[in-house]
Amino acid sequence: MNLQHGSLHIPHWHRANKGEHRLPVVAVVLLVITLQYLLPDELALGIQHQICITEAFIAAVLLVISPKRINRHHLPTRILGLLLTSVMTLSNTASAILLINLLISGDAKDPHKLLLSGTSIWLTNIIIFSLWFWDLDRGGPGSRAEAIHQHPDFIFPQMSDPNYAPNDWHPNFFDYLYTSFTNASAFSPTDVMPLTRWAKMLMMLQSLTSLLIVALVVARAVNILN
Repeated sequence: MNLQHGSLHIPHWHRANKGEHRLPVVAVVLLVITLQYLLPDELALGIQHQICITEAFIAAVLLVISPKRINRHHLPTRILGLLLTSVMTLSNTASAILLINLLISGDAKDPHKLLLSGTSIWLTNIIIFSLWFWDLDRGGPGSRAEAIHQHPDFIFPQMSDPNYAPNDWHPNFFDYLYTSFTNASAFSPTDVMPLTRWAKMLMMLQSLTSLLIVALVVARAVNILN
């Protein structure tokens, strides 16, 4: 038994919390929609504008249903959130495939446009994976707020030792965004470790995608400049 200040220490992932605000998530979703909308035609699907409108509509519905704090598990909201992330994932995956095909075929001639497009897809990839981490870890933000699931899918440093954080600490969206960024830039986990197989699979997939985009874009851009 781990006693702290005369009482039983409860692990962070066993505690209920007040939830977190939806606005930061909506803000990054709007950023993704903007980046996808501005992609050049050769890196976008033929229905790219319709896809962006659909994403914006789902985000607006989520904001109407749950405009403030996510403090409970609500199945319709969770389904809409997963649907939105899935649509963005499919769109960005298609753009990444088109980019890789453009690089391999040698049709990319403008290094500045190439770097801008590659960076846009890479940043979108980071945000999308952070949404997956945020929406799947321990059943999503609503389930985490109610402490429904006993075990975490990701272990943060603050969870491993009660001395690292206050008793009411819990991960919010920024923590998952940071995890996604470091995984995409280091091509491996850093201070946040995946515990479950699905978390490991997602992080492995993100590292692979990021490595392909960065390596091919940089190599092709350097080749064009030379």
